[in-house]
Amino acid sequence: MDLSLAAHLFPYSVWDCWWLAPLALLLDLWLGDPRLPWPHPVCFAGRLLSRLEGPARRGMSHGGPAGEKWRGRLAGLACLLLLVGASGLTARLLLAPPVLGLVAAVYLAWAGLAMGSLLKAGGEVLREVETRPEAQARKAVSRLVSRETGSMDRPQLRKTLADTLSENFTDALLAPLFWLLLAGPVGLWVYKAMSTADSMWGYLTPRWRWLGWAGARGDDCLAFVPARLSVAALRLTDALVRRLRPAARLWDGRWPGLALVARQAAGMPSPNSGWSMTACAWLCRARMAGPSVYFGALTDKPWLGPPEGEAAPWDRARLLALCALMRYSAVCGGLFLWLACLALRMLL
Repeated sequence: MDLSLAAHLFPYSVWDCWWLAPLALLLDLWLGDPRLPWPHPVCFAGRLLSRLEGPARRGMSHGGPAGEKWRGRLAGLACLLLLVGASGLTARLLLAPPVLGLVAAVYLAWAGLAMGSLLKAGGEVLREVETRPEAQARKAVSRLVSRETGSMDRPQLRKTLADTLSENFTDALLAPLFWLLLAGPVGLWVYKAMSTADSMWGYLTPRWRWLGWAGARGDDCLAFVPARLSVAALRLTDALVRRLRPAARLWDGRWPGLALVARQAAGMPSPNSGWSMTACAWLCRARMAGPSVYFGALTDKPWLGPPEGEAAPWDRARLLALCALMRYSAVCGGLFLWLACLALRMLL
């Protein structure tokens, strides 16, 4: 596929529009999600997927339990293809008009990044964890995580908040930005549709094990490269801050080396979630992951980061340092990825 055809199918990518991705990154980190009279585009994807659940379950159960696994996987795959196709086609149609398409491109690119809103939500939840009674603090953390928080004390709540913030560095920023650069808002919203399917259906529970299989595997594929780039962004940020502005380095950990990060991340159930978590755990000198309860079942995840004897507890200051590390990494990593794509465009 030559660049002219790619630009026609996926307009406003870095191949034909150099300014859109950095503008979207700036708007996201500065303002968070766009607040407009209509719902966020992710809401439309979620509603469509919810409407598809009933027909998918009827297709999965038709014929008895013998072939439920494969019927469920096929039904989930059909729903996923419909969701992804509808999202990509809608984005492409919105980009078609000459002037309104430009406005739509800015809106879709901005709305597809979520680092600003993630850090804002994390800060609000952290305030509740530090100031509210434990019951209210558990409820606040439960708004951000799928694991059960009902029996957690404050140290566990802080660690859980650190887990979800660092894990979502890929999903909220690096992966959508990666696909925005390569394939414009159309590619970005194809990825967001896949990510929405994974977040809604991609659980290893009896209810979702088969219907959510396609969404989980698809999200694993589309986030595979961005998850590993997230480690590069965090490492680059740590090196730059350490060299250029040592006083601004709020985190107090050390870089363990890529081999150790890869080895610890490989122990996680997901092929992608452990990469940014492991890097953040080492740089913040505190442990992440470990055994967690999801939907009433204990999941035996490995511990990420330094050994227990070398790790510090998660407290308010360390969580704020994690947020600063992620914000700096969003800027450094995002701009580095953008510049790399521009250089590649010049070579092509």
